[in-house]
Amino acid sequence: MTNTNTTRGSELVPVKFSRLARRGILLGLSLAQLVTLAVGILAFVGALYAGGGILMAYTAPVWALSIALTWIPVAGRPMVEWLPVACWWLYRTTIGQLLYRRRVVVPRPVGTLALPGDMARLREYTDPETEAGMIHDPHAGTLTVVVEVTHPAFVLLDPGEQERRVTSWGRVLATVCRSGRVATLQVLERTLPDSGTGLAEWWASHGTHDDSWASTTYAELIDRAGPAGERHATTLSLALDMRAAARQIRTAGGGIRGAAAVLRQEMATLVAALRSADLNPGGWLTAGQIAVILRSAYDPAIAATLERQGQIGQSLATAGPLAVNESWSRIRTDSAHHATLWISEWPRSMVFPGFLSPVLLSTGIQRSFSLICTPMRSDQAARDIRKKKVEHVSDAAQRARIGQIEDASQTAEYQDVLQQEADLTAGHGILRYTGLVTITAPTVNELDAAVAAIEQAAIQASCETRLLVGQQAAAFTAAALPLCRKV
Repeated sequence: MTNTNTTRGSELVPVKFSRLARRGILLGLSLAQLVTLAVGILAFVGALYAGGGILMAYTAPVWALSIALTWIPVAGRPMVEWLPVACWWLYRTTIGQLLYRRRVVVPRPVGTLALPGDMARLREYTDPETEAGMIHDPHAGTLTVVVEVTHPAFVLLDPGEQERRVTSWGRVLATVCRSGRVATLQVLERTLPDSGTGLAEWWASHGTHDDSWASTTYAELIDRAGPAGERHATTLSLALDMRAAARQIRTAGGGIRGAAAVLRQEMATLVAALRSADLNPGGWLTAGQIAVILRSAYDPAIAATLERQGQIGQSLATAGPLAVNESWSRIRTDSAHHATLWISEWPRSMVFPGFLSPVLLSTGIQRSFSLICTPMRSDQAARDIRKKKVEHVSDAAQRARIGQIEDASQTAEYQDVLQQEADLTAGHGILRYTGLVTITAPTVNELDAAVAAIEQAAIQASCETRLLVGQQAAAFTAAALPLCRKV
């Protein structure tokens, strides 16, 4: 994200996002398009020189299909870019990976999570010092911890306070970037049915417990009260890159204990940064509290009960779903249907920091919004920017040589690269953002209506969304679970 204005006192400053890079390797064509086009050209030229018209007619399906795959768009993307998604979907369909059923009579290995798909490899570890539940991914080489954050309603603050908080949050992100050991920072904001625990806690601390008829009746009403309305919960997930921190891990004793010691340093730094930004981090979530979040995501019907009953359901060994059915455009878990949208385009024009309020404050829709931030080290970001500059300049020279006119989108992308270089030189961090929204509903019809409502809310927020077809299971785990997963 690039800020193109300077702060003017207590006035709220609009910001501008960088465009999603769509520049290809040569003349706007990606590597897949170039390979497909090359196959078609070779087939056409070879047939032309080898046998003339007859052989060209025989090879027509090859070069015609190559041209179609290269240039015909489907849902905004060339057909050739859909081939990996479609082939992977067909492979998973063939081997039966679209269905998951937990084998309840077969015990799971100690320390593993009862989750479907590639998340079955995740391991749990409880830090002996902080008692925080840590999730270890041995394949990706990450160790993840989760903290719940409370904050006042941003949209109700005055413009000066909003601007101050936005600046403070920028410092938090800059702190994450400067570390060099953080793999991912995930901000997960969920809407949950209000279980009534707040009312019960208020009555326990302020009520009059004198065994009178009024007191007894009031206590019974509070105890029987079901979910009313909804509430918002925000968590931050921090994933340590164990490969980048290998030297520090060895110094701390090695293994998962050494990784936990290094992660504790990052946890302390993040908590200090959050408090300086006037955010209120709670305690780091235990393994049981993470289990409740996972169970509530897969089985929303039980979420209010788990919250009210305290210690029930706080086991990662049983936190996963009993059944998962994945289709092309949605996924069904224990008690709900889910669909995940990807924010493919952030606002192209100047917007104020609260631009996502139509999506985040939509009422009557159960959804989870994840902002996945991947920090880049300064040296890596500088190399990436230099590479992009060289590619833009060489593409411009190639277009000028063949007489092709440069359009405004290519110019805007180059200006974004220059602005990122200026921000990096000024000491700011570079992060890659991925925005995902998971919508949840008890029936398919209600899900379709909720997805349409969120898509309209995204339009009001000047964002473009796309349904992640063919990969809904992976998208759900990335958007609805605080595990720093990626699509």
